[in-house]
Amino acid sequence: MERMKMHSRDNVAQNIEAVGRLFPNALTEVMRDGKLVQAIDFDVLRQELAREIVEGREERYAFTWPDKRQAILAANAPIAMALRPIVEDSVGRDGTAGAFDSENLYIEGDNLDVLKLLQETYLGKVKMIYIDPPYNTGNDAFVYDDDFAMENGEFHAVNGWRDEDGAMQYDLRANNVSNGRFHTDWLNMIYPRLRVAKSLLADDGVIFISIDDSEQENLKKVCNEIFGEQNYVGTVIWERAFSPKNDAKYFSASHDFIVVYAKNITNFSIGLLPRSEIANARYKNPDNDPRGPWTADNMTVKTYSATYDYPITTPNGTVIRPTDGRCWFTNRERMEKLIEEGRVWFGENGGNTPRIKRYLADVQQGMTPTTIWQHEDVGHNQEGRQEVKRLFEDKGYFAGPKPLRLLKRILRVANVDEDALILDFFSGSATTAHAVMQLNAEDGGHRKFIMVQLPEATDEGGTAYKAGYRNICEIGKERIRRAGAKIAAEAGEKAAGLDLGFRCLRLDTSNMTDVYYAPDAVTQDGLFAQVDNVKADRTPEDLLVQTMLDLGILLSEPIAVEEIAGRRVFNVADGFLLACFDRAVTDETVTAIAKRKPYYAVFRDASMADDSALTNFDQIFAAYSPATVRRVL
Repeated sequence: MERMKMHSRDNVAQNIEAVGRLFPNALTEVMRDGKLVQAIDFDVLRQELAREIVEGREERYAFTWPDKRQAILAANAPIAMALRPIVEDSVGRDGTAGAFDSENLYIEGDNLDVLKLLQETYLGKVKMIYIDPPYNTGNDAFVYDDDFAMENGEFHAVNGWRDEDGAMQYDLRANNVSNGRFHTDWLNMIYPRLRVAKSLLADDGVIFISIDDSEQENLKKVCNEIFGEQNYVGTVIWERAFSPKNDAKYFSASHDFIVVYAKNITNFSIGLLPRSEIANARYKNPDNDPRGPWTADNMTVKTYSATYDYPITTPNGTVIRPTDGRCWFTNRERMEKLIEEGRVWFGENGGNTPRIKRYLADVQQGMTPTTIWQHEDVGHNQEGRQEVKRLFEDKGYFAGPKPLRLLKRILRVANVDEDALILDFFSGSATTAHAVMQLNAEDGGHRKFIMVQLPEATDEGGTAYKAGYRNICEIGKERIRRAGAKIAAEAGEKAAGLDLGFRCLRLDTSNMTDVYYAPDAVTQDGLFAQVDNVKADRTPEDLLVQTMLDLGILLSEPIAVEEIAGRRVFNVADGFLLACFDRAVTDETVTAIAKRKPYYAVFRDASMADDSALTNFDQIFAAYSPATVRRVL
């Protein structure tokens, strides 16, 4: 049996392997902590890439800031953390509290760690990412401790605490303008998160990032580096406010930006927006043309051709020729046919300059998005706030939640198909989740969402705290519950096919004890205290989620619990994985599982009833299901 790694993907190792495939002579080994590890010989690599080498202090174009190298390391470093299912906070597909059958995910925890845990399993599977990160206005509480030397789990010890239910709570400090590292701290926060998030995007995927003037310039430079300048789709200006603030010192800011990048712009197709009533109103039918409403366009062109320069006699007898060196857009024969078919308009008096009719029925049934989104079309900050208040008995728990209409437009422009996966790792008020469910209700889609949010503590003097919400996650989860119930009530019988719930998971330290990762670091005195390599407070459900991530199985896959030969067994994805974490597993149990022929079979290291069962394990599978991949943790 092979032991599972039980930690996130090591991006450095992956990159070394990729470089080694291209330049095997650049691979070398170095001694680290008494062990030989693979590394890249950069002198050799420079020689392989040498046509022109930029070295030392030679000037070159670059975007950098203090600690950028550390931010890159932070993106690549593996972590030994775990996602633990919180069944009691979960909601079933049909809105049943405490059910764990939804394909949507709500994850509580530091989003960088969460993204790393999702990275391998969800690699290239996300169609659209939307984030509304802290804008760095000088008041945003966002600064994660930027001591990149911190070990796994130290962030939680320094910045958080556990409440009476054992859940992590966090207090974040504001990044004040007086801070000498004002922009540096923000860049160190956003850079590694975007680096990891890019790997989750599908080849035709796209990311939308809301931002204001404070960091818009830096954000675009960061995205050019991470996603590639060639994959820049555009920047939308969203009119978030519609009335001026007369106390503004200079301009009254009424807009935010939405920066848009594709994973690979050659694979991305932008979604068209529904035609508006204003756009359709330009089409009229003053002559009762049976082909329907139309609008008229000019019929002359600048590129002169004598063949296309001829007189046209209008219905009232006026003779008209092109002027100013122009000519008609087609030849005389085709022009006469168009006039005969009634496709040319000469004005109500029949003597005006001819114009070609363009019919509403012939135009594309959709409009190319523009880069200016007005509040009349997509809503504004106050609209978003009112939407939350309507769900929470007139309580506005968020200062500026994004409106549903804005997120629904983003989903359409992202061209998400009906089975797409949408990710928001600064989910806040969970507008993105609400918008995904609402769009599914409108068009019958089966889109799924993953929401990630740090459980930032609410202000003890605020309305949210007084209402019993101790952190932002509690409000976000409740917003999804209430939005789902509202959508179900409005959809009636059609709600039967909708997924209006979510599986709740929470970031925590690894399920495994230190002996699992570093057995040589455990002293003889401490060895007997760690006979079991799983922490005492962890449940089989905890181990299942970590196992699914380790094996690349989506956390949205169906999970059933069965009893096989007297032991509790998890059946994931209809027999794809069978996992048993009970103790005293006998040959009978192993044989029954092997006869089911799963693709994966996973057991605990301490599961076997005795040495005999452990010895017979591989022989049993070799006899009944040799193709099954066996793992132990």
